[in-house]
Amino acid sequence: MENHFVLIEAARHGDRGALERLLAISQPDIRRYARSQCTGGTDADDAVQETLWLVYQRIGALRTVTSFSAWVFSIVRRECNRLWRQMNGRTELLADDHPAFVYRPEPELREDLIAAIHSLPDRYREVVVLRDIREFSIGEIAIELRLSREAVKSRIHRARLIIREYLED
Repeated sequence: MENHFVLIEAARHGDRGALERLLAISQPDIRRYARSQCTGGTDADDAVQETLWLVYQRIGALRTVTSFSAWVFSIVRRECNRLWRQMNGRTELLADDHPAFVYRPEPELREDLIAAIHSLPDRYREVVVLRDIREFSIGEIAIELRLSREAVKSRIHRARLIIREYLED
């Protein structure tokens, strides 16, 4: 696994060869996960290709090497959902979607999310920005804000609830 972390770190810093090796090593796991996530006739191979392309484009934005797997699997899940919707011409909810994200044009949703984050009290806004935008780990946030891990988790949970309520209104 240590070799995996070295590849991820090198890829994050622009090593194209490391990125290509990382994608080749990760592809079987991505494909297996896509097959389990893509339903209703959605093509898992399309989701895999889109995921590989997005990882290739955005690897530099990955905050920590330890979050690589979770990050990639979340991309796969989103791509399967997006492809299902596109194939079915639907905007209705899938099982793991939230009502706040029922179809809204992308710019409108982005504006609503920005407004929701700005409406948060400072102590909640800072943890959401560190976790969900800057992709800090719970431990990194705890160190940065001089809080316990439990306090960080609690604030993230509360902040997300407030954001959800804001978006539902």
